[in-house]
Amino acid sequence: MTSLIIISLLALACIILAALEYGRHQNQLRSIPVRIHINGTRGKSSVSRLIGAGLRAGGLSTLTKVTGTFPRMILSDGRETAIIRKEKANILEQLQVIRFGAQEKIEVLILECMALKPKYQLICEHQMVKATHGVITNIRLDHLDVMGPTLDEVAQALSGTIPRQAELFTSEDRCLAFLEQKAELLQTKVHAAAGDSVSDAEMKGFTYIEHKANVDLALKICESLGVDRATALAAMKTTHPDEGVLTCQALEDQGRKMHFYNALAANDPESSLMIWRNIDGQQPQDVERIVLLNSRKDRQDRARQLVECIAENMGIDRLILMGESHDLVASMARKAGIKEERIHKLESDDSAQQLTGLFQAIEKEALVLALGNMGAGGAELVEYIEEQK
Repeated sequence: MTSLIIISLLALACIILAALEYGRHQNQLRSIPVRIHINGTRGKSSVSRLIGAGLRAGGLSTLTKVTGTFPRMILSDGRETAIIRKEKANILEQLQVIRFGAQEKIEVLILECMALKPKYQLICEHQMVKATHGVITNIRLDHLDVMGPTLDEVAQALSGTIPRQAELFTSEDRCLAFLEQKAELLQTKVHAAAGDSVSDAEMKGFTYIEHKANVDLALKICESLGVDRATALAAMKTTHPDEGVLTCQALEDQGRKMHFYNALAANDPESSLMIWRNIDGQQPQDVERIVLLNSRKDRQDRARQLVECIAENMGIDRLILMGESHDLVASMARKAGIKEERIHKLESDDSAQQLTGLFQAIEKEALVLALGNMGAGGAELVEYIEEQK
């Protein structure tokens, strides 16, 4: 009987402590007037950075947290600080960021959603963040082992972060009607931002390859919070991009020319194909078409999807492999229909030797699109190539 009483008291104490902690968290949320929760398949980090830059230029104190290639917190003065994780990423990290934002008395919190599992996406929004402004950048076939396997199921999962009685901004077009239905149930207004309201002239000045849809999303949110378009756009062009953003660098070595496109962060087939079609159409016909596929041994299903997409849709001259599990990925490529003589491997882990290997695979001039993953040496190669400017 005594043991039962002790267990009951301990359970009651835990319940009381949990209730107090939950109440404290809700008070912290209420102290931050504007909370922007950003979800979607691609572009979350870019949109987070763009919004933060625009709102800072408008005089609002902000805290931006991105979880893209490398997790960062961007403070209200624009300074960045790395987030050091002792363990794997956990959604509870968001609570610490909210607590810090409340302590700093910020006006705007911009959070990139960390959750993948549908139930955790719901928890992140409706218990942790309770956004005033929700964002779903786009809905594409990725993380199918968690959210899929169909596009409808991915849409259902991502819709878990639609806020209640708030504003939702999205660039998604195929599933827009579905998002509008879900938002209506939550009494939330939807704002579509497909990129068509951003002109080519307005896109000039970015130091990297940005997408109109991302800029459109960010501008609409900034304008909704009272920052004029010109002020916000000018600031966006000066912001530091995420390490995984699409970039292009022209390189030359011993008469060989390379146009290196870093799309390693766009690691789902649909996004990769969209990028390929965009850049392929801008190249002369006599330029060689090469895909550099960087694979991780724990992401072999993604490697298979990318290889199949490359074989079926891209019409490349060569496939160059780097990273982990070369032989397995090469086997996938042969099964997908890519001929053995078109498959090359970069065996070295050294970035300088990898770049040399890329040049050796080029006859005269080539478009090289890097896909797959920023891990397994991808980030190091990109950094090395950036240093060659």
